[in-house]
Amino acid sequence: AFKAHNRHCIVSTHDEQNKSLGQWVSQQRVLYKKNTLNSDRIQQLSSIGFIWDQYDHLWNEHFNELCAFKAHNGHCNVSINDERNKSLGQWIKTQRKAYTRNTLSSDCIQQMDSIGFIWD
Repeated sequence: AFKAHNRHCIVSTHDEQNKSLGQWVSQQRVLYKKNTLNSDRIQQLSSIGFIWDQYDHLWNEHFNELCAFKAHNGHCNVSINDERNKSLGQWIKTQRKAYTRNTLSSDCIQQMDSIGFIWD
C-alpha cells in the first residue's frame, strides 16, 4: 500500500504516519546486512523495488542529477547559492569533504572523475 501510494519503498522512521512501517523497513535492512534475512523475504522485497542500501541509492540519485546538470550546463560547478540546485550543491560540498577526508569510496571517486568533476 505504501509503495502504491508513494511510488517508492523508502520509508522514514521519522514520519509519524508511517513510524512502525519505517522501523520495520529499517529492521529488514539490518537483517539483510547481517545476512540473516531469509531468501523468500529478500526476493519478495526486491521484487517491489525495495532499497537495501539507502546511502548508495541516494548517492546514485544525486550523481544522476549531477550528470543531468552537466549535460545542461556543460560543467559540474553547482553553487550552493543557486536556489534551484541548492540540494545538489550541498551534496557536492559533502562529496568534496569526504574526498578530502579520504572517506569517499574509490567507486564514487571514479564515477565523479568519469564526468570530469573538479575536486577543488
